[in-house]
Amino acid sequence: MKFQLLLGSLFSQLKVRHWWIGIFLWMVLVAPAQASIILRVAIERGVNQVKVGSSTTALVKDSRGRTLGQLPAMSSFEAQSIPGGVALNRWQSGLFWIEPTNQGFVYIGDRWYRGRTLVLPTDKGLDVVNWVDLEEYLYSVIGGEMDSRWPQEALKAQAIAARTYALYKRREQRNHPTYDLGATPDRWQIYQGVAKESPAIYAAVDSTVGKVLTHNNQIILSAFHACSGGHTENVEDVWGKRLAYLRAVQDYDQNISACNWVQTFSPDEISSKISGIGNIKDMIPQAFSPFRSVKALKIVGEQGTRVLRGEEVRTALKLRSTRFNITRGTNGNFVLQGLGFGHGLGMSQWGAYNLARQGANHLQILGHYYQGVTLTPIKTK
Repeated sequence: MKFQLLLGSLFSQLKVRHWWIGIFLWMVLVAPAQASIILRVAIERGVNQVKVGSSTTALVKDSRGRTLGQLPAMSSFEAQSIPGGVALNRWQSGLFWIEPTNQGFVYIGDRWYRGRTLVLPTDKGLDVVNWVDLEEYLYSVIGGEMDSRWPQEALKAQAIAARTYALYKRREQRNHPTYDLGATPDRWQIYQGVAKESPAIYAAVDSTVGKVLTHNNQIILSAFHACSGGHTENVEDVWGKRLAYLRAVQDYDQNISACNWVQTFSPDEISSKISGIGNIKDMIPQAFSPFRSVKALKIVGEQGTRVLRGEEVRTALKLRSTRFNITRGTNGNFVLQGLGFGHGLGMSQWGAYNLARQGANHLQILGHYYQGVTLTPIKTK
């Protein structure tokens, strides 16, 4: 099924304050990629159908690389899961490649991306994977993770941390047949296509091109978060396994309002999130990190108890952080008053912002949040 895409919709996701990005976007398309590392980023997973397209005429290829035909520019088509493969426009195949000509963008779902598109069937439906150059991937990620108006040194620090994180996760997924990374922040990094790009982001990525953080000649798990509320955490207190470079350090984000939060739960709301123990009677912190984050939270129900540990404390209850106090409010509600936003490991983005405003450069920022690391150029094979 075909849908016409308006030319203006290519930029419809851009923020109003970035109206000028369209002027620059076509200019950067003609610049050659500086890195030869390709990432496979899963944009959609396990869906029955998805809209795909291209800003320029695109070649459609099958699993053997044979060109089946072309998709016209600025039109979207429904890719649908069928028994044994995928249907796209008038074609059926085991999988499809959509490759724009003249360095065009691809359209997946409701966003525009660089690179090319792979649509392939899985046992749960369709996976739609964006194959994109690492540095061009970062053009989107940095804009999603930080405000492009932030100091350039903070953006550079984020670029190196995000590049390192992507390659660490790529190595973890090296045996996965379909993708290296996802596009959501729960496990991966924010990746929303060209809508998050800007000249300030291009400058931060291009000025740090090919640079990653290593420890003992290995790419590190360069975790980062929005803010810690005054002090980051040791990784073993959150994820259980000790890493020499993810050590707790003083943070510089105490003046950020987003780092202070209050969340109120009724017993019924807790019961809906924590199943199997009946109506909730109490919540009791059982263990704390040295910096007063909750490492273990005992939840007492009428039919039993459950202990949440480490990162599960935050994710199970959908909290901003694990650094909180609990009081009982009116009607038996639980009132959690906390500090921080995220897991509290590695680089604090608001801390990087404040350090950059105080004159720290990106290497000083990274050296503060990641202990004993080395800035290393990527070596590609």
